[in-house]
Amino acid sequence: MQPAIDRLWAALVAHGERTALRQGALSLSYAALRREAEERAGQLEALGARRVALALDNGPEWVLWDLALLRAGKVCVPLPGFFSPGQRRHVLDSAGIDTLIGAADETTRALGFEERQPGLWQRDPGEVAALPTGSLKITYTSGTTGQPKGVCLDAEVQLRVAESLWQASRSREVERHLCILPLAVLLENIAGIYAPLLAGAEIDLPSLTDVGIKGGSGLDLPRFLTMLAQSRPHSLILLPQLLLALVTAAERGMPLPDSLRFVAVGGGRVAEQLLQRADALGLPVFEGYGLSECASVVCLNTPEARRIGTVGKPLAHLQVRLSEEGEVLVHGARMLGYLGEPAPQDEWLATGDLGHFDDGFLVLHGRRKHQFITAYGRNVNPEWVEAELVQQLPIAQAWLHGEALAENIAVLVPRFPSCSDAELAEAVQAANRSLPDYARVHRWLRAEHPFNEANGLATANGRLRRAALLHHYQSAFAALSPEDRP
Repeated sequence: MQPAIDRLWAALVAHGERTALRQGALSLSYAALRREAEERAGQLEALGARRVALALDNGPEWVLWDLALLRAGKVCVPLPGFFSPGQRRHVLDSAGIDTLIGAADETTRALGFEERQPGLWQRDPGEVAALPTGSLKITYTSGTTGQPKGVCLDAEVQLRVAESLWQASRSREVERHLCILPLAVLLENIAGIYAPLLAGAEIDLPSLTDVGIKGGSGLDLPRFLTMLAQSRPHSLILLPQLLLALVTAAERGMPLPDSLRFVAVGGGRVAEQLLQRADALGLPVFEGYGLSECASVVCLNTPEARRIGTVGKPLAHLQVRLSEEGEVLVHGARMLGYLGEPAPQDEWLATGDLGHFDDGFLVLHGRRKHQFITAYGRNVNPEWVEAELVQQLPIAQAWLHGEALAENIAVLVPRFPSCSDAELAEAVQAANRSLPDYARVHRWLRAEHPFNEANGLATANGRLRRAALLHHYQSAFAALSPEDRP
């Protein structure tokens, strides 16, 4: 067993009979949590499980199996419910999954999984890709290209991040955390499960439906507010769009619980104006920054060191510096490698993000590549979606924009001047059917002219000039609706 797991288990023992997990009327003490996780670890050993996919909704079951996998030293592969069927198949195959915990679907059965006991499926995956030594979790990015990449992590780096987060929020005396994000998202897994467990806090685990989360990019605001009122949590982890919904609701007079002590926000760019609005409402919001390759959080504003317009200072367990080009580099917390690729050799991880330091606080400028992060924290490579769009006969060119937006917007050049808006709409729907919900085109505009070198919207060889396109269509985007303005 890795030393980090021993430290976590010692914490579970120390917290004794305190309530650890809660879902509605169901509660589980730390002592019961530990016993149940150890029993399930034994089940995994008896079944010969090696690489296990968790395909469960948020709830105590997810946490118990995740801890059991840690305890047994088995590889855990969270399977996000918002992945498309094609992406789910890719995860199960590329990770060499032999055991799946959760409900079966067509993909599961087609891959040869058979039910060994209720909710537990197994197969012989055949030859599997080798993993870096120590790998205990493979977390898949939401897909900056058509297929998500597997990030291999050991227990040490995951729990080191959790320990730093616990210390960073310790002065707020968080005793009850409400899980809002899917547990298959590394941020909630690390900051919303491991950190509270180390702290001895109670974790409220409603289903995603009960909390109002729909797919990878949807929110039922009344359900969300109702759950906040019922749970009265001390802490939450929010994506920018969820924070926007919370702030807007409060500004319109909808009551929020007065219990909140630490609201972390990350997963995408947060507008300074939104943080100022939160401040005016007295909401204790702290922006952070991280990436899966560093086991989630890298920098975080804290009660003792907070500056709006920055993503905070580096956490205690790592170091951050900038390259000569201004790229953010991280040392001291990194992945073991991408699944199926050679292990990284450089001790400093290049994040692909550009930024500068302001008195020790990191300020981000944007990313070196074209990928964007939606307001719901999903990574999208626009070239992937654009490629799907131009495969449709009515669409000659397409440009997708979604940075920090709740809805992705496309600008479409029809292949023929005679193409009607209805034909373009049908083509968009056809492309969307092959995409996960967070990467789909939610709104679109008909281009004024083709993108070409003459008007500065494309290069001579047809590559899109994305900054020029954003500048050109900014006013058209602003006219769509106030909440979706870039």
